[in-house]
Amino acid sequence: MIDHSQAIHRGLKRAGIDFAASVPCVNLGLLLDLISHDPEMLHIPVTREEEGVGVCAGAWMGGCRPALLMQNSGLGNSINALASLDLLYGIPLLMIVSHRGSDGEPIIGQVPMGKLTSELLKTMEIPSYSPSISTAEESVVKAWNQAESQRKPAALLFDLGFWGSR
Repeated sequence: MIDHSQAIHRGLKRAGIDFAASVPCVNLGLLLDLISHDPEMLHIPVTREEEGVGVCAGAWMGGCRPALLMQNSGLGNSINALASLDLLYGIPLLMIVSHRGSDGEPIIGQVPMGKLTSELLKTMEIPSYSPSISTAEESVVKAWNQAESQRKPAALLFDLGFWGSR
């Protein structure tokens, strides 16, 4: 059986991602541990998602290939930074998003943003994908390639079904 965190990590490696900023989420815990212990990736924990957007933009300008790992509730926090920095200046960013608030969500407070996440990305013209465990590795590579070629962010939304029940 393919482990979900390992599949994403392998995709990050294949895409050449060498810099990751993150805001903690229970679903991302194992993946963050893999990244933190990867000698080929620099991992910078940040306090807010929009801070991560800025840190990743600086990493890109410094020659890195950045990813931002966060929960989808943080997408709302980062909209202005994504629009006025990454989209305005053509900065690629791979967003690995724990998509809370989907079917089976046990925390009612996660549901409103869960319903809005995909539409917010569409409105911002940020491509997004919702891969399965079997397609996660390849989807990470595809999303980064698209972000880099289009010079804009791309998002991977991993819902509760991807991570398993919590």
